[in-house]
Amino acid sequence: MPYYQMPDGEQLFVRRYGQGQPVLVLSGLGMQSWQWHPFLYPHHKKFEFIIPDWRGFGGSKYCKIPNSDAISSHWKDIEALLPQLNIPKFKVIAYSMGATTAMHGMQYSQFYHSIQQYLHIDQTPKITTDQSWPFGLFGQKHATFIEILQHISQVLKANPDAKAMQDLSSTDRKRLLNSWLAFIDLQASSKVTPFLIKQALKYPRLQAHVLPIQRLDYLSWYIHNYLEHKEDYRVALTQLNCPVTFFIGAESTLYPAEGQQQIARSIPQAQQVIFQKSGHTPLLSEPMKFASEIGHFLNQYSA
Repeated sequence: MPYYQMPDGEQLFVRRYGQGQPVLVLSGLGMQSWQWHPFLYPHHKKFEFIIPDWRGFGGSKYCKIPNSDAISSHWKDIEALLPQLNIPKFKVIAYSMGATTAMHGMQYSQFYHSIQQYLHIDQTPKITTDQSWPFGLFGQKHATFIEILQHISQVLKANPDAKAMQDLSSTDRKRLLNSWLAFIDLQASSKVTPFLIKQALKYPRLQAHVLPIQRLDYLSWYIHNYLEHKEDYRVALTQLNCPVTFFIGAESTLYPAEGQQQIARSIPQAQQVIFQKSGHTPLLSEPMKFASEIGHFLNQYSA
């Protein structure tokens, strides 16, 4: 069945296909389960892929927002899903926010006991940047990033009943889009997206399509998560006693590669795969290499 009941009564969509060794796939923010298809389907005769859609996206887009932060909520959903799957051991592929969710489970629920093999794709174990960890989200630009999020949050808090861009006044739409443009410029990885946002500032009909999350209540929920997230999962990751692989974007502006490599070195026998031409999205920047390395990961320790 594609839908699984969560403790609050909501139905979480979980895409399942293939046969053989089970692989739990935890996606990044804004992704939908079907986007993994080009990389995973070629292996469906040997592996069964289990890919939840996070609340607010894909088949789970109508799930209500729970009264907890996004990462804790995502982990609670996974924790509720696992007994229904009745699969005690499995491989895990965890990307970006999905990796944060996996680490949260390792820290608070000993999730690592269920993991046979773990793939960690371009994510830091600590979102915040401080003296003890200079490799948080956006590294040395972390303070600027937080300031941009605060500007976006201010617009959304002033419009608590707004669900879509058209629910905002013209002034607040422009404030939101300008803040989002500042966020894209901070990444300095694409010239196309800023152009689209600048066009949207001129043409209101485009404005509903430039944000990665169309529902403003969900956008507010996720932004609040990044503003308030203070967890440090460095020790939790070292508890893994299974084969571990890190996919690291050498040009990642979101999560400095140096920090990811440092964590990889702290785990005995962990492997590193460096995507030299990629930032945070190696599946888009280097899709052929990404597909090849996914295949290598899956088959390396397969039964």
